[in-house]
Amino acid sequence: MNFKSIITCALMAISGVARAQSLTSYVDPHIGSGGHGHVFVGASVPFGAIQPGPTNIFKGWDWDSGYNYGDSILIGFAHLHLNGTGIGDLGDILVMPYTGDIKTDKGTEKEHRTGYASLYSHQQEKVKPGYYSVLLQDYNIFAELTATTRVGFHRYKFPGGKTARVIVDLKEGTQDKAAETFIEQVDEHTFKGHRFSTGWAKDQRVYFAIRTSLPVKQFTVYNKEKGLMSFDETTRQLQMKVSVSSVSADNALANIAAEVPGWDFDAVAKSADEQWNKELSKIKVETKDVKSKRIFYTSLYHTMINPSVYSDHNGDYRGPDKKVYEKAPYTSYTIFSMWDTYRAAHPLYTIIDTERAADMIRTMLSIYEQQGKLPIWHLYGYETGTMVGISSLQIIAEAYLKGIKGLDATKLFEAMKATANTDYRGLDYVRDLKPIPADKVRESVARGLEYAISDASIAEMAKKMNRQEDYKYFSKRASNYQLYFDPATRFFRAKLSDGSFKPDFDPMRAPDHDYTEGNAWQYLWLVPYDVPGLSKLLGGDAAFASKLDSFFSLKMKADIDLADLTGLIGQYAHGNEPGHHIPYLYAFVGQQWKVAEKTRYIMKEFYHDQPDGIVGNEDCGQMSAWNVFSSLGFYPVYPAAGVYVIGSPSVDKGTIHTSSGKDFVIEVVNNSPENIYIQKIELNGKAYTKSYLLHTDLMKGGKIKMFMGAQPNYNFGKLKADRP
Repeated sequence: MNFKSIITCALMAISGVARAQSLTSYVDPHIGSGGHGHVFVGASVPFGAIQPGPTNIFKGWDWDSGYNYGDSILIGFAHLHLNGTGIGDLGDILVMPYTGDIKTDKGTEKEHRTGYASLYSHQQEKVKPGYYSVLLQDYNIFAELTATTRVGFHRYKFPGGKTARVIVDLKEGTQDKAAETFIEQVDEHTFKGHRFSTGWAKDQRVYFAIRTSLPVKQFTVYNKEKGLMSFDETTRQLQMKVSVSSVSADNALANIAAEVPGWDFDAVAKSADEQWNKELSKIKVETKDVKSKRIFYTSLYHTMINPSVYSDHNGDYRGPDKKVYEKAPYTSYTIFSMWDTYRAAHPLYTIIDTERAADMIRTMLSIYEQQGKLPIWHLYGYETGTMVGISSLQIIAEAYLKGIKGLDATKLFEAMKATANTDYRGLDYVRDLKPIPADKVRESVARGLEYAISDASIAEMAKKMNRQEDYKYFSKRASNYQLYFDPATRFFRAKLSDGSFKPDFDPMRAPDHDYTEGNAWQYLWLVPYDVPGLSKLLGGDAAFASKLDSFFSLKMKADIDLADLTGLIGQYAHGNEPGHHIPYLYAFVGQQWKVAEKTRYIMKEFYHDQPDGIVGNEDCGQMSAWNVFSSLGFYPVYPAAGVYVIGSPSVDKGTIHTSSGKDFVIEVVNNSPENIYIQKIELNGKAYTKSYLLHTDLMKGGKIKMFMGAQPNYNFGKLKADRP
């Protein structure tokens, strides 16, 4: 080989490495921005405190993130957003560049030109991790956004010839109401203020600071809620830095000084891209199908938007008690959608991001100390109490049981025990080993089953800590699910205060909100920690499997409200979280091949690379976390157990760079859309007959080799010794 050939090969190798590392090119943030996905679209860094992004006029449920792909009018760029929730909020600190006559209102859907709003087109819009740009057609302004952890960075290119303006509209928010607003000019480049609001978070407090690259020629405040910056007609480019803080406008200004001291927009955008590549590279997948690769890495991206950093650069944050806690020795987080994310998103963090997972647990402990109970659905310093159960209990237990370092187990357990023993929403009945009565507490069956999962998780933690009395007590509470079982109908049913089952039962409906966003069919399977016990209630493994078959085949009634029941396979609704583990339950009764059938079908039918490519609300990463795990071929049915049930990998090869520093490789032999069934498995070169994988084995590193075929191997995982 001559010198020229050597140089050519070296350059090709370097280029190949660069291409291999550019995983952001496979991410399309528009996936899930249409339909009911409700994902965030805009610029952010992984788990960033700020999410600058485009905002439409709110028109209903599918605009809960502030943006929907089907829209064509922008009213500006807000700096806080939710990712995939079923309730709208945030949308704080809206800014909008425009030109010409003074306009202080956004306008209307029918007549947007009466305000500062503008038309836009997806053909003139670009979004990728850490970057967003769009042409505001009404003004011919090219707007770009990027971000650091706590700073949104804007760059606007004006056409010239008309007065360039930027409005800061503190009245606007996504489905909330401004309670108190303030903005002031500090100098010709600097502005500070705050926006207090009430909405889903009843008491949300956001402080902000803004720095402009050009001096503001004129600044006018309208009604304390709108600040208008005016420049001159020769302005061609303006850059602007915006930061938020829960503590003070001065802290927000300090965030800017610490994270973006200069004005190099391109360097900040490049850094954001590098941060995303670093996080996305924690899992490397190989597949012949580029579309599948886009779907996978977009899913992984969606698991890394929320929870969001909540503390300032100096460590300060405001607690739920509204007190300021200075210089916290850990990073504080917010936006905990835990009823959703305890199922797969948090388990994912325990594999690839244990340091961040530990800080999330420390945050939960601090919330307990500040509000008197562990968090349920925490939103920007406010406990919304949304959804049923207290799923932080499962998340904390899982983290401890998986050996995540740096946690104060004693304090955590005391917080868990105290929270579980309150009178909160039916826990007083649970505490006394009684069913929660439906005539006293709404959604009683759903609460009872979710609390039982928490109790089982607490019991496992108590056992490991050698707290035998606590282990025995919480184990008894974990059996409370049996109190709701009706042997006559073979479903979990609501009970009344007199001990009788609530009448007028129909398993395809959810009468009087006994269940949460589901029906009796879907909640029958919400006992992931005691599948053998559930199987016994149903009459044994054969009856269990038959009931599962019926579950996936019985059509939903035509008159059922399907708002929360999307992604249907019979009674199964993949668009909502309580059912996410159900396809994997077949493995518990020796029918792993049916797990393969169901999970491959779900991945194929309910995850796409189009704007409506997520079949239900993203819910802060959970919908995508299911796809990340399932694409790799396993899933955490009961996270606290540290066991992953094997399904059917859709990728040809996956390499997980675990937080232990050791790689775990999934090699899939003869993989194809037709070859969905596992024929045999090898783990570290040895035959492996079990239909599950242990977390401890995964974190040790190694290789699992799955051999696939077009026909089921009915014997794989059939023996009881090989079941989860």
